[in-house]
Amino acid sequence: MAEIREFTRQKLNKKNMALKKRILSLPVESVRVKESSRIADLVGNFQNSSIQARNIYKCADVFKKMLQDKIQPTVYLGLAGPLIAAGLRDIIRNMIKLKMVDVVVSTGAIIYQDIYQARGFRHYVGSPDADDRILDKLSIDRIYDTYVDDEKFWDTDNWIGRVADTMKPGNYSSREFVAELGSRLRDEDSIVRTAYECGVPIFTPALNDSSIGIGLTGHYHRCKKNKLPGVHIDSIQDNYEITQTIVKSRKTAAIYIAGGVPKNYINDAVVMGYIFNKDTGGHSYAFQLTTDVPHWGGLSGSTLKEATSWGKINNDASYAMAFVEPSVSLPLIYSYIFQEKFYKSRKRKKFIWQKDILKTLKND
Repeated sequence: MAEIREFTRQKLNKKNMALKKRILSLPVESVRVKESSRIADLVGNFQNSSIQARNIYKCADVFKKMLQDKIQPTVYLGLAGPLIAAGLRDIIRNMIKLKMVDVVVSTGAIIYQDIYQARGFRHYVGSPDADDRILDKLSIDRIYDTYVDDEKFWDTDNWIGRVADTMKPGNYSSREFVAELGSRLRDEDSIVRTAYECGVPIFTPALNDSSIGIGLTGHYHRCKKNKLPGVHIDSIQDNYEITQTIVKSRKTAAIYIAGGVPKNYINDAVVMGYIFNKDTGGHSYAFQLTTDVPHWGGLSGSTLKEATSWGKINNDASYAMAFVEPSVSLPLIYSYIFQEKFYKSRKRKKFIWQKDILKTLKND
């Protein structure tokens, strides 16, 4: 055995020895938690740890860089998954309020569940082992280990449809319709209300595939019966509007919580820049928190490195991914940014819309 070791050592020339020394220059450090430690300290300590802990730090570091870039890129927040049921409502609301993000792209379910809570209804602690047949008899809906009141869901569906009843008939983007809903809410803890007050656009490209779509279908049915024109959501107008936010930005950055339609939509908005004769070069910063994995070939788990081949992520971008479920990973990364105050120097983006035309995008 000693002879084998000696033979191996002899094969390494000075150049390779120097390379080996450089590669083995940074030891893994133990994660240290003290009585006085904050969450930001914990995330900072992940820097020289391993596996997903290190990836959590890398995502937090990308977030820090996008917020401290002097050019102040437009930051897009993509939201998918059961985030409101998971208790992330306040964190997402604060990311909007504290100017950490400028544009939100969400599934309809997340926006709907925020509205459900804004109207005074709640999510409740449940169990994945519940007897769903009993829950069905009691009009209780289950989201894994969380319960909601189906009667209150129905009430909220109907409220959304009735809001549409009061609006001027015509085509609206999801941004316009969600803003209208936000104007009718009074809950200061609401994501939708806060975005409305701050002028942060919310795009909901999969709006039909949610209870918002159910409410609007009720509106459509009433209009059909009474031969009225009604309100219609124009999904292509959504494309047109979000692409303008991309091409009018000097730089862009993206945060993907889970994946799904919002991830693809934010990235496709970059590709659609060619419609306006502009190649933006892709997002300059991006990070994703997901449990989906790349090897199945689906978009939700596809790497941001792969997105570079499509021109969606810049060749020189700072990006990272952590394969950690968002109810755990997002609070960690948000706390790091919040407690270290990395967001403080950012200004609010001001979007001035004239129907489907973005007249002005500037730092307020």
